[in-house]
Amino acid sequence: MRLKISILTLLIFLTSCYGSSQNRVVVNIPTAESESEYIWRTIQDIKFFEEQNYQVSLPEGSLISDLKIKSKLGKLANEDYERLKAFVRDSVYNKADYQKGYQKIEDELELINRMIDEISQSNFKWNFKKFSTYQVNLTLYGPGGSYNPDEGSVLIFTTTNGRFKNYDNPANTIIHEITHIGVEEAIINKYKVPHALKERIVDTFVFLNFNEYLPDYRVQDMGDKRTDQYLKTKEDLKDLDNFVKLITKQK
Repeated sequence: MRLKISILTLLIFLTSCYGSSQNRVVVNIPTAESESEYIWRTIQDIKFFEEQNYQVSLPEGSLISDLKIKSKLGKLANEDYERLKAFVRDSVYNKADYQKGYQKIEDELELINRMIDEISQSNFKWNFKKFSTYQVNLTLYGPGGSYNPDEGSVLIFTTTNGRFKNYDNPANTIIHEITHIGVEEAIINKYKVPHALKERIVDTFVFLNFNEYLPDYRVQDMGDKRTDQYLKTKEDLKDLDNFVKLITKQK
């Protein structure tokens, strides 16, 4: 009896460990209300997006065109948001539209979890911010992916046929955004890192850590390559804090 209990206990322990590794990411299909809220925020910022030449996806229709004009004039009102919610609920939203993108991410969860676990086990000399669970939220709209470093959440753009921006494999984008979350407080905010350098840091981090898993991952040519002389191997990432500190002190 003691032997059986011991074996059972061991199995429960191993299962719990394996299960925790498999549940680091939760993929969420939005509701009509949450999608409406995101469309509304995108329309509010449409002037900025167009000035920066972002490719922004929005529902089609005269209402959306009207709201974009009002946004640029600074004349959006609460009643406009109510009109938008009704339009999305009644004429736009279909849960099935997200299914192919959802399934494509689900198919990559084992790989994504493996990469997150490797980050968690790394011995950095700085604090990579970690979450026990990351929320990956889908959307059909907006300019593309984004992240929330306070909530440990990622917003990723997909299409009704299950395509993603920049990469066929969504694991590339998801681990990129999770890296943003990890470095935001300890590196980016601490040293007031500008956008181009921030993207170079994140891209280099992902490339050096996971090129074996993500052979299609590309380091964007953002124009600020000051980290390149310091970050050449995976081992160099342990001292990322010191390297960025040195770089940002340069004139």
